[in-house]
Amino acid sequence: MTTPQILIFTILSATMALFLWGRFRHDIVALLALMACVVGGLVPAADAFAGFGHPAVITVACVLVLSQGLQNTGAVDWLARVALPREAGRLASMAALMGLGALLSGFMNNVGAMALLMPVAVQLSGRLDMTPGQVLMPLAFGTILGGMTTLIGTPPNLIVSGFRAEAGLGHFAMFDFAPVGAAVAVLGVAFVALIGWRLVPARKASGADGFETGAYMTEVRVPGKSKAIGLTLRRFENEIGDSEAQIVGLVRNEVRMTAPHGGRRIREGDILVLEADVETLAKALSAFGIKLEEQEASSEKDEKTKAKAAQDKKAAKAKAEENSEEEDSKHDEDIVLRELAVLPGSSLVGRSASELHLRTRYGLNLLAVSREGRPPKARLRTLRLKSGDLLLMQGPVEVMSDFINDTGCVPLGERDLRIPDKRMAIIAGVIMLGSVGIVTAGLLPAAAAFTLGVIASMLLRTVPPRQVYTAIDWPVIVLLAALIPVAGAMQATGAADVLARFLVGSIAQGNAILALAVVLVTTMFLSDVMNNAATAAVLCPIAIGIAAALGVNPDSFLMAVAIGASCAFLTPIGHQNNTLILGPGGFRFGDYWKLGLPLEVIVVAVSVPLLLIVWPL
Repeated sequence: MTTPQILIFTILSATMALFLWGRFRHDIVALLALMACVVGGLVPAADAFAGFGHPAVITVACVLVLSQGLQNTGAVDWLARVALPREAGRLASMAALMGLGALLSGFMNNVGAMALLMPVAVQLSGRLDMTPGQVLMPLAFGTILGGMTTLIGTPPNLIVSGFRAEAGLGHFAMFDFAPVGAAVAVLGVAFVALIGWRLVPARKASGADGFETGAYMTEVRVPGKSKAIGLTLRRFENEIGDSEAQIVGLVRNEVRMTAPHGGRRIREGDILVLEADVETLAKALSAFGIKLEEQEASSEKDEKTKAKAAQDKKAAKAKAEENSEEEDSKHDEDIVLRELAVLPGSSLVGRSASELHLRTRYGLNLLAVSREGRPPKARLRTLRLKSGDLLLMQGPVEVMSDFINDTGCVPLGERDLRIPDKRMAIIAGVIMLGSVGIVTAGLLPAAAAFTLGVIASMLLRTVPPRQVYTAIDWPVIVLLAALIPVAGAMQATGAADVLARFLVGSIAQGNAILALAVVLVTTMFLSDVMNNAATAAVLCPIAIGIAAALGVNPDSFLMAVAIGASCAFLTPIGHQNNTLILGPGGFRFGDYWKLGLPLEVIVVAVSVPLLLIVWPL
């Protein structure tokens, strides 16, 4: 191998290792790989950021904005009400929910489709006497499967189309992915709806009322008149009864004690760190006259503010207090508790409650946090949030709605945040269908057609101009734009051809069908442990090189990459939808393969013969 080839393989190996490690965000790792290629002379400095103008990157950004328009106008809510049966049994309900998720994912961002249907899935689980996880995991897999059916269904499809064009073969059309992708999606949905959901671990007993997300970690302060003062920690736990609540920490005089001795007595002003579910928290609060720490802190702050206002404006005191009481009384009627799931890419990820200034900025209290069905170890105010965390929030209804929309969270329960507007929903749907139609008819390339759709969305206000940039998942955009030049360096240095010849000669033994299966399985494995867009960007040059080495149709291998990159079912980190259900479903890392592995076997068994028929070698 030449020096440039050795260098690009070294950079790619380090990049994949960082992806697998997960310590840094994918977009940061991609930028590091790009800069390493620039410094090493593999990518000209003048072309380093050419990826940001790549048609695939532009198209992904535009589809995200159009998806936001469908969400804003309530178009998807209306479709869910029409498409989902209300009184059907498990088979019909599961098939309809997964089918709707797959259909939406073909034309909008699949994470957005998952977020919209999550509350529906949670409600459905209660009606069907199933655990939330037994509905959420099939829905997540259904939305992933649906993405492989169209050009815009998932970023890997756009990347594959882009590499085909760069190879001189032109772009794939809008529905070129459908013959194989739709067949795989239909069979996958049928398998999960009929049998597969039974393989999902049930993390709580079926038939429970409501949606139990596991134990929360929260902090309660013991006021002066509390009945808990003088009790031992052990006695306090016993008094709560069979609620399975336990004290996991004690904060006294700003000193935290982890796992305090059960014989230690509770004092006034102590902060108890409790691990309990929502109902248990309510029971403890009412039984002992204790208060949630965040509520107590909020009350103290309000009292200080009122006292200061009284000193500064004594003349208007009576008037101010009267108005304040009326406002508080009116305000308190709208105070609600909401369980929110943190979406991947949310602005909350990596930040703590104290950094977010929830109380001063939004007027909200973060009461408790649940992570992967278990309470985290850190203090509530300093805990850095992760995607998939569940937050128990308290605050006014309208403020809560604004917070959810601004930060990228999903309310777990009845959705009352969007008021569907039939006229605007129709406009948003027409814009999306019009953009798809322009691409399908070949009138304009995808990037241009969907850019026109975004402009129409802004002019017709289905997506307010101020929301256009917040609707775009910028880490994904940066990831794609950074990796496209890196993948180009693989081709320019000949590294892709070297790796392709190795796979063909050593593993496939020169057999084109076996080589096709190797590419598919390899792509599926990598997409389970690293970002699927990154997987597609790395594998596309290799797939083209293998086809060239065997002298066969490269479309077969590119389609295998597209399918494999859309089939991340074995881990919670392979796809954002898998991460999103980790907390609400109470899942563990090893729960996904139980349903994911049989599903991936079905994908391979179905897609390889179909690829040979639809895209013959």
